[in-house]
Amino acid sequence: MDFDTFELVVRDRKGSSRGQSQQIADVVLEKENDKILQKGFGSSFSWSEAFDVGADVYNGFVFWSMLTSLGLTVWYFPLWHMGISGYEVLVMCTVSPFLLCSKRLRLPIVRHVRTINLLSLSGLLAILAKKPEYRLFAVAFGVSMACLAWSATWYAERSQIARLEARILAWNLGLIMSSLSKFAFWTNNPTWPIMHADNGGWNKVGLLLAFLSILRSTRSVRDNRGGSEILDTRQRSWILAGLGLAGLFFGMHSLLSDSSTMILWVWEGYPVRGPIAANGVLTLAAMGVGVSSSIFYAGATLNLANFLFATLGGFLITCYHNWAGFAGALLLATCLPSLANPLITSAVRHGPITFGLGFLVYNILVLAHVWVVAYAFVPGGPLLREHTDWVMMVTILFLGAGVYAVPRHENRSRRRPQSSKQVPQRYVSYYTYFLAMLELLALSVSYLRFPTNDYQPYHKNEKMITAGIWTIHFSLDNDMWSSEWRIRDLVKELEIDVIGFLESDLQRIIMGNRDTTQYIAEDLGMYVDYGPGPNKHTWGSALLSKFPILNSTHHLLPSPVGELAPAIHATLDAYGELVDVIVFHSGQEEDPEDRRLQSEYLAKMMRESPRPVILLSYLVIKPLEGNYNTYVGERSGMRDIDPSDWDRWCEYILYKGIRRTGYARVSRSTITDTELQVGKFVVGQGEGSNERVDESQVPAGLRFPAMFRGSGVRGHRYHVFDEPRYYQ
Repeated sequence: MDFDTFELVVRDRKGSSRGQSQQIADVVLEKENDKILQKGFGSSFSWSEAFDVGADVYNGFVFWSMLTSLGLTVWYFPLWHMGISGYEVLVMCTVSPFLLCSKRLRLPIVRHVRTINLLSLSGLLAILAKKPEYRLFAVAFGVSMACLAWSATWYAERSQIARLEARILAWNLGLIMSSLSKFAFWTNNPTWPIMHADNGGWNKVGLLLAFLSILRSTRSVRDNRGGSEILDTRQRSWILAGLGLAGLFFGMHSLLSDSSTMILWVWEGYPVRGPIAANGVLTLAAMGVGVSSSIFYAGATLNLANFLFATLGGFLITCYHNWAGFAGALLLATCLPSLANPLITSAVRHGPITFGLGFLVYNILVLAHVWVVAYAFVPGGPLLREHTDWVMMVTILFLGAGVYAVPRHENRSRRRPQSSKQVPQRYVSYYTYFLAMLELLALSVSYLRFPTNDYQPYHKNEKMITAGIWTIHFSLDNDMWSSEWRIRDLVKELEIDVIGFLESDLQRIIMGNRDTTQYIAEDLGMYVDYGPGPNKHTWGSALLSKFPILNSTHHLLPSPVGELAPAIHATLDAYGELVDVIVFHSGQEEDPEDRRLQSEYLAKMMRESPRPVILLSYLVIKPLEGNYNTYVGERSGMRDIDPSDWDRWCEYILYKGIRRTGYARVSRSTITDTELQVGKFVVGQGEGSNERVDESQVPAGLRFPAMFRGSGVRGHRYHVFDEPRYYQ
């Protein structure tokens, strides 16, 4: 008799082998894992297998690219409606995995997961739709299909543990790849539907690679046949498993989808005492460590210590700034990816309903982390006002619930024979090589992006400062395209040395976790203060300067009722003299008491400065009326750049202790909803008078560019006065 065809299976049907024998089993599994790693790295290289891994990872990249674009395309509508538009309901498109709860639908979805994946590419094809509404619908449908496809794929691989873990690993690496692409493209993903060829998009390349990757990656998905039949006896734990998924999805999306998000959480201004945007490589490296631990030390990722490290990270980044806060960021960047494998595997064991619940609660967390800053515009907003700490705490608690729900000794899987062709042991090395390649690319990007700090003003012979203020409307133009390149072009052509950007905080899921200032500062050669971070609950204010920023302080002005009013008070080294620049966004028109308190606070700040001061601001006042007389006059010591300009409401430029020589108002084209105001100042000279002079009497080096006269260029021209104004 040939005993090679027989297999002896020893099964404990009564549970009497628990306890000490479990420790022995764990030791055996660890030894088997070591053998798997040795076999994986010891096998010969195969281009076919390498392409398999690359296709899986790229599919993960596409998932994260589309998911991160959903918030952007939804955000456009309440942004332009100045309130809830109705399109916000599409954030719920991610709950499509609930379809897997139906037995009638589950089998055809799993069998045709390739078709579901191909349908998800509508999120990348959305660029073809010119109307913002159609683009949003395409993205929402694509995200819905992507969430369904990945949930179906994980569920279909539930019997093949090694294959399931490989899919999760590819999804994890896809997040690193997505974050790296944003690191390389200054916080924009080149495949997003707000990108195109004229603003840095690589949409066609991304779509082609996605199509090829789906064809290769989905050819081997099967339903549950053979292998491990995984059972769970705790009927209530699927809820905890779903909450764990929600915490995982939200934590990874809100904190790790851009390498600079947590850097801006801890940013406190100049002198630099913490990380800068180019240090995003550290975030990516920490994510790589977390993914590596799930490969080489899978058992160690699911223990109390790992969860406590994540808790410590959340505490540090919430309560501390600079390097101390960033230490917490690195802990989170390490722990979150390492928890993906056990939490998703646990969700598979508890059934497909956990994925639907996970995405549903994830959506609630997304809305909550918008409510903390948009409280003045949404129902029930005051309940969450300025409570990012609550959102962080709930995220950590949900992660803890997911860890608790992971089946332990009492829920061991029952092993059945498994074909060696289904065990991707040999793929371990390829995933490791792919991760190493991503980290090396991140290091290269960091080197290329590191600031040179040798910037020069445009007219140093005249000792001139050209200063501007612009509300950039979160860098989405009228047609829902990213506007960084167009903003850069206008700032460059107007030869602006110092500019304040308002509505510039984009580091939230709903805004794509972006930062406009990084690209513009690096491209134009400017120092940058990003302003109060996303955990300060403002809409953002930022300062870019050709002159070194010696010191800067962030202020949140009194706002007892309405939205918070951010300000940056910076001291610049302008031609060897100290000049203060303040960038400020006041409260809303609906909150007059807030605006009165803010005017008094700012007037005191400007009056007490012993140096020349330039205020670049958004004040919401009428010239010569009300709070205007607090900002301008004896109480502040400030002068209006042009008291005769009666047609103003929002943007104002004020000054003291420095000579003002010119003032211009430049139309916005379709970039935003607000014009760009620009003033010219000469350092080291007295304030001068309000007497206007003709441009012919002004030295050439002190004049505004002539290209914006008449009809101007690209929709930008001198308007209101139809020309710049110059002063004695």
